[in-house]
Amino acid sequence: MKKIATFIAILLVSSIGFAQNGAKIDFKAKNNTIDFGTITKDNDNGIRVFEFTNTGNAPLLIYSVQSTSSCTILSKTPETIQAGKSGIIEIKYTLTSGPIRKTITVETNAINYDEGRIPLKIKGDVIAN
Repeated sequence: MKKIATFIAILLVSSIGFAQNGAKIDFKAKNNTIDFGTITKDNDNGIRVFEFTNTGNAPLLIYSVQSTSSCTILSKTPETIQAGKSGIIEIKYTLTSGPIRKTITVETNAINYDEGRIPLKIKGDVIAN
């Protein structure tokens, strides 16, 4: 009986350890948000870069990057990102006067976000010249 209880305990501890294995994505931007601050159309091109690192122990796959209107995805690291390696997602916001409040959704195989979906945010204000 002791051997069965020991085996079950080892099995449970092992399964908890294995549950933590996988790709993990961590973005350099605090709270996954880039703050444009207060800008003008003439002095800014609207391009920003989200930098990230795969801090897990498995390859990170980025399935898609989607944005709302007024925001274009210029580029993203296209290949699989190996554990310990970094990548970027480059976006461009179409500068129109007023507040900037946009979300970019990244779909991945990262285990540190629900269903691998990561919301990236941009914020700021564009003022007229």
